[in-house]
Amino acid sequence: MKSSKYCICAKGYEVHTPRVVEAIFYECVPVIISDHYVPPFFEVLDWEAFAVFVSEKDIPNLRNILLSIPEKKFLEMQSRVKMVQQHFLWHKNPVKYDLLHMVLHSIWYNPVLQSSGTYPITGVT
Repeated sequence: MKSSKYCICAKGYEVHTPRVVEAIFYECVPVIISDHYVPPFFEVLDWEAFAVFVSEKDIPNLRNILLSIPEKKFLEMQSRVKMVQQHFLWHKNPVKYDLLHMVLHSIWYNPVLQSSGTYPITGVT
């Protein structure tokens, strides 16, 4: 994976696949092949900026899709992969914005905002 430009992250049998995080760890642009995949920390990270999403029906065109991405755009995406790595790293002593903080944010964000439809501090919808 370390020597690959793109890493295929096809949907598996589980809700999430470790391939996405492995791709980010190895600084490889994730190619997420799934029609209904919700990536981790979607509420915070702009996945379109550092990953390629391919619908399942477009698998036969995967090669052409990846070859059509200009080198400049690929390099920008790869640079962004390196930037988001910090959010997927686990530290013995938590570091600001590391995996622990991201998970805690996701736990807080999803039930609070989706159940009430309001922002808890201001009450604004």
